Amino acid sequence: MQGRERKQTESGIFPSTQKTPVVMSLFDRLFSKNSADEQEPDIRFGRYTDSYKTAAQYDAWDQSLESFEQEKYIESYRAFFDYLRDDREDNVILVEQGEEQLSFELYQGSKKVVGFANAFQFKACATVARAKDLHIGFMRRLIEQNYDLKYSRFALDQNNNIQIIFDSYTLDGSPYKLYYALKEVATNADKLDDLLINEFPMLQQTQASHLRALPESEKEVKYQFVKAKIQAALQELDAGRLDGNKYPLGVSYLLLDLCYRLDYLAKPEGFMMETLERMHRQFFAKDEKNTAQKNQALRKEFEKLLERPKEDLFKELYIVRSTFGITNPVNHDALVNLIDGELHNMDWFVEHDYTQVALAIPGYLAGYSLFYYAVPKPDRDFLHLYFQISEPAFFKSLDFPSQYYDPNKNSFDKKAIKRAIRKIVENNEERYPKMRPALNTLRFDSLATFAKSYLLMIRNLDVSKVS
Repeated sequence: MQGRERKQTESGIFPSTQKTPVVMSLFDRLFSKNSADEQEPDIRFGRYTDSYKTAAQYDAWDQSLESFEQEKYIESYRAFFDYLRDDREDNVILVEQGEEQLSFELYQGSKKVVGFANAFQFKACATVARAKDLHIGFMRRLIEQNYDLKYSRFALDQNNNIQIIFDSYTLDGSPYKLYYALKEVATNADKLDDLLINEFPMLQQTQASHLRALPESEKEVKYQFVKAKIQAALQELDAGRLDGNKYPLGVSYLLLDLCYRLDYLAKPEGFMMETLERMHRQFFAKDEKNTAQKNQALRKEFEKLLERPKEDLFKELYIVRSTFGITNPVNHDALVNLIDGELHNMDWFVEHDYTQVALAIPGYLAGYSLFYYAVPKPDRDFLHLYFQISEPAFFKSLDFPSQYYDPNKNSFDKKAIKRAIRKIVENNEERYPKMRPALNTLRFDSLATFAKSYLLMIRNLDVSKVS
């Protein structure tokens, strides 16, 4: 198992409008069920990414750069916010204040960034928390944080609100600088509010009226899922056949699969999200701890999550709007390398009948990719489908219509799975016309054999954009 270096990669490739049809037999066209008829509930999974831009957004970015070079600053900023705006998220609000000034709001998780831009200055600010009393503990923490910030700074306003601020003269405020500066402001404000409030009781949450609560029924399903998954993993470690002292790598797969699975499917905010991120950091930290010690640290974190009251998790389950992704944009090769490096480790566990450990490996691969990377859109769709297939009870509880796998009978709905794969190809064929999933390579003997064949099918796809 390998740690991954964080690298910022460029994802701004313009899609072509050229389309290549997906090859489908006449029999399939006549007799396959149209999956569009099965309306899935509007439930979001996983971490937001801003990598899936439209052609219009890329055009807006080019226009922003061109206008800035021509010193048409207000025009440049209008186009810049068009580039940031995600219509599905409704994440950016821009208001014209005459011809010479713009005001804006943009949303990132639980926080809102507000600011203005004119021909002379660009300023943005996000309120992190409100301090009832000034305390040396959190003030020192924020001073230390300032040393790590590249574009912005923490400050206190006259009402003792903790704010993170970025400002720049317009001459220095190129679209490139604005993108990374606003991302720094937004992501730090969103990340630090819950952490600071949990640690320092004199800090209070600021109003977050833009957050939308999940239905109570969905919260209950996710709470029960989190609880059941942690209990099942701990039970496997305590009562399963695998000797964790002899095979610590198997334990690692179980715990990391659990970590990323909960992050993607339950999609918690606040304390639990930070706990899962901390577990990831702890495991891949380059320190003197061995694998067994890191496994023990992960287990303790899960035990703490299991002990938390239901109400605490319910508070962290809500719908947010986002502008910036925190995952690393990568191409298909990153997923290929991950699969090539790890998937073969399934074989030994399958041969020795450690089924749950074997299944944890493809779960780890899918979950890690969605947790750490912003993979190409087709890869994300295929990995999401893997979770739909491998977690039938969870998705059924959320009223998803398709049930691809019955664990009680160890039976698959092969036609539904192939139909879903074809639908992903159809939905992405304009930008990725070369995908030809080898459906004949899928194996349906068991969930483990299917999982391996499915990831190999994804691995061998040609996920290249049209030039």
